[in-house]
Amino acid sequence: MSLPDSSILTNIQVPGPSRPLDVLFEKKYIITRSLENRLYSDEEVMKLPEITLNHTHYKEWRSRSRSARRLVRYLAAKNRPLEVLEIGCGNGWLSHLVAEIPDTRVTGLDINFTELQQAARVFNDDPNLSFVHGDLRSLELEEHLFDVILFAASLEYFPSLKKIIHRSLTYLKPGGEVHILDTRFHRQGEIQAARMRTLAYYTSLGYPEMADFYFHHSIRDLRSFHHILLHNPNSLTARLLGSRSDLPWIRITN
Repeated sequence: MSLPDSSILTNIQVPGPSRPLDVLFEKKYIITRSLENRLYSDEEVMKLPEITLNHTHYKEWRSRSRSARRLVRYLAAKNRPLEVLEIGCGNGWLSHLVAEIPDTRVTGLDINFTELQQAARVFNDDPNLSFVHGDLRSLELEEHLFDVILFAASLEYFPSLKKIIHRSLTYLKPGGEVHILDTRFHRQGEIQAARMRTLAYYTSLGYPEMADFYFHHSIRDLRSFHHILLHNPNSLTARLLGSRSDLPWIRITN
């Protein structure tokens, strides 16, 4: 994938140099993403979460489309200006979708500079959308506070759920919300087996060390937070609507 100089991307900020561990992670992450057929062209990113029927990950994107639409409806119903931060925004498709809500400004944050450059390039004309290269655990966002913070299929890359959620809560305005989407939670007794499956998977790709960057969280870790399940895939409604295969949608308030 050919990428332009980031200096021409007016909606991306690079506060400081990357840490060696971040660079190592990104290099191997991008390779495995390519092996998984999870790197998309600019044209494909512009259309996400919609994707062709014959794509390898069509079923996954169908589920993510439902969760994204639910989130957008929920946020739009607030009917007021919103400042939103997406942590682990990747190529920026969800940040872009949320930024289309009237009076909503979105910041996408990621340590993956390769996909972040693509996000900034593809959505460079959106005045309500900007991107920051960095890690919330070490980054200072100039005391900026948000109404909503999103984790969509990104929480698995943080070793401690409790620590990253506590860190996120410090960036919320009074009455703000953290939303977790497209994230699989495990019962405590299932975590070791899940780790072994992840190791076997990355070993099959030729990069077993990537399992060291992928973490499995227990639903029990949420007990210390004021949280509610906004979408329960095991509910009767989910079964009737055909969304039982979707992952839970969790809201945490401060």
